[in-house]
Parts: sequence; structure tokens; C-alpha cells
Amino acid sequence: MNTQTVNQKDEIGLSSDSGVVEQITRQAEEGAREDILRLLETLHPADAASVLSHLPFERSKEVFHWLTDKQAGEVLTELDDNFRARLLEDHAPEQIASLVDTLDTDDAADLLADLPEAKANRILPDLEDAEEVEELLGYGEETAGGIMTTGYVTVARNWTISQATDELRKNSDRVAEALEIFVIDQDERLEGAVSLKCLLLCPREAIIGDVMTEVVSVHTDVDQEEVARIMERLDLHTLAVVDDEKHLVGNITIDDVVDVIREEAEEDIQRMGGLSGDEQPTDSIWRIAGGRLPWLLGGLLGAGLAALVVGHFEETLQQAVILAGFIPIVMAMAGNVGIQSSAVAVQGLASGDVWASEIGQRLGKEIAVAVINGLITAFVLALFILVLSVFVTIENPQHLALTAGISLIAVILLAAIIGSSVPLALHRFGIDPALATGPFITTSNDILGVLIFFMLASTIYLP
Repeated sequence: MNTQTVNQKDEIGLSSDSGVVEQITRQAEEGAREDILRLLETLHPADAASVLSHLPFERSKEVFHWLTDKQAGEVLTELDDNFRARLLEDHAPEQIASLVDTLDTDDAADLLADLPEAKANRILPDLEDAEEVEELLGYGEETAGGIMTTGYVTVARNWTISQATDELRKNSDRVAEALEIFVIDQDERLEGAVSLKCLLLCPREAIIGDVMTEVVSVHTDVDQEEVARIMERLDLHTLAVVDDEKHLVGNITIDDVVDVIREEAEEDIQRMGGLSGDEQPTDSIWRIAGGRLPWLLGGLLGAGLAALVVGHFEETLQQAVILAGFIPIVMAMAGNVGIQSSAVAVQGLASGDVWASEIGQRLGKEIAVAVINGLITAFVLALFILVLSVFVTIENPQHLALTAGISLIAVILLAAIIGSSVPLALHRFGIDPALATGPFITTSNDILGVLIFFMLASTIYLP
């Protein structure tokens, strides 16, 4: 019976962007409120949020108003920031407070952080956990403090397992996931942790200090990407968060880290494609256009500079029009190699596989790869020119093949150096290395590639 129920839910979740949306739209038009609520109750909050985001906005807002506070709160945590803010625009502060009170403190803080500051300040005093939520709002949104929850249980090292278990039961309503409890001293400094497995299997009279284990912790200011790397590398399900005095202030669970990994990956992919990094499918047309336009204008400027370089060698082109046919080849190879090198560098930095001490080694490897690929592609291009000269009249084909080959080697080598070094340099100065990929690398390599090609053509081919 249970298995069948899960399968039905899975089917609904998988079709939530098609059949379910049409069904709810039709039922809403017919005023079948109870049917819609029964259907949404069968969905996981993430699937319900997906359905709402695919509905026409006015219809989505209507259906959202029908949900209970608990349902609405769970759905809100699964919606993207901008869509969530639009849904809550016409809600009174008291209504939003009722929804927020159903959430864990970390989710409540995230929700308030996305609202206008004036509105958030009016909602905050009405919350049951106002003090804890306000504390979380004081941390950076993308730091350990910003993603942690204050729902945890602490015990002393001289307690017994029986006392610790009773304490966990007593605080069960404020702890979302009790994977372990933390051991603190008299000054609330973190000393260790006891797993849920130990609480269940250790003798009830065992002393906490004898069975506790060392605990990994991070400071509240640590970046969320570093938090994700630590938990992934050490296979942690829970990570303690401490302040400057090593006082325990919160903990981070694996579900929070999964969200961070997904968000950071989506942001990097967007920036590599020349987007703002925070574009969502539910954003308005004007917001999407505004986020993309600066990158397009930057690309336009870069293309204009490349055109100026080509124009500067107008006399060279007049002397040998055939050189114009190699411009797209040079630009394409430079752009492709630059993107390849920068993508590998960004991925290595994001995963923590590239260390500061290995930057020289990484750059040397990219240069070696560029030399090998440059020699092979240069040989292929030069051979193509020589073979083509048998069937088509080409003036001085040997010199043209030499020019094209050397140009390709130089362009590939330069593109690899720029593509791999720029992300590393940005990372060193605390700037997101993903900004170096996409249009930035492509445009800069286009300009330099064309410049190198014409300088070599003027030196080798035309004389």
C-alpha cells in the first residue's frame, strides 16, 4: 500500500509542469477549490511549488491563498526568491508572520531576507522565534551563519546517555533533524558531539564525556561554498557553527548544503553563459532583459574592438584578400581554447581540487596541452592549405601555410594562458572566477587572436 502511494506521488511530481498544471487551471476556473487542495496535498512541497510557478501568476496567487499556513509555508521555501516575493506582495504582515512561524528558523530568516526591509521589520516582532531569526538575519546571506539553523540540542559532558536522551525528547519540537547532539562546557564552548546511533545503542548509564566524539566546526563567516566542500569531503551530515569565542551558535544540515551546491552550480553556469547569475524562469521580461543586457553590451564593445583591429590592417587585406578567410578560424579557435581552459580552472576552484600552491603546476599543464593541440591543429590547417593550392590558385601557399600554422599555435597558447590564469587571479582577489568565462574570455581572445594573426601575416606572408 505504501509503495503504491509513493509511486503515484512520483508520477504526479514528474508531470507537474504539464498535465497537473492544466488540471488545476481548469479546476480553478470551475471554482473546484476542494479538488485542487486534495490534489496539492498529495504532492511534495517542491512539486507543489513547481506547479504554482507554472500556473499563470494571478491563478497561482489565488491557489496559494487557499493553502493552509503549514502548506503555504512549506511551499514558500521551495519557490525562487523573486516569485516568492511577488506572491507575498498583497499579504499583510500578520498573515506572513503566521506562515513564517511554521518554518525552521533558517528558512524563516531566508524568507524575510528576500522581502523589502521595511516589510520584514514589521513582520519580525510578530514571530514566535523573533530573537533567533533576527540573529540569523545579522549574518551574511551566503555564509555559514546565514544558512545555519539554531534548532539543536546541547548537553554537558558529565551527563548520562539517559539524561541526554530525555533532553532530546524535551526539545523535539524545535529540532528538525536530530542526527546528533552537541556537548558544551560551562561557558557554552563546543567540546564534542554524540550521534543519534550512540544515544540509541550505548548503555543508559554511560557518561557523555566517555562516548562523545570530536566534532568538526566552522566559523559563522565561512563562505557557504567552503561549507559545502567541507561537508562533502568529510562525508558529514551535520556541521557545527561557532563564533569568535568558539561558542556553539548553530548547525548546518546536509539538506541546506544540497541547496547551496545547486544554487552555486546554477549561478556559475549562468555566468559562464554571460548571464547575471541570479536569473530565474519566473522573472519578468524586463528583469531578464536587464540582467542580460550589460553582458551583451560588453560583448558588443569587444566585437567592436576586434573590428577596429581588422580595420587597422585594411592595407594588409587589400594586398591579400585570402587572409580574410582565416579570421573566423583564428577567432573560433581562440574562443574555444579559452573557454575550455577557463571552464577547467573554474571547476577546479569550485571543487577545491586546485590549491594555491598548485597554480604554477596547473598553468604549466595547460601550456603543455595548448602546445600539443596547437601543433596538431596547425599541421592540419597548413596541410589543408597546401592541398587546396593544388586545386585553387593561391599565391605563395608555403608562406601562407606557415603563417596560418604559426598563428594558430600562438593564438591557442595565448588563449590557454588567459583562460586558465584569469579565473585563478580573480579567485585570489576574492572575485567569483566564473565571471572570467563566457563572453569575457571569448571577446578578449578574439581581439588578441586577430591582432596576432595579422602581425604574423604582415611579417611572414606579405613580404
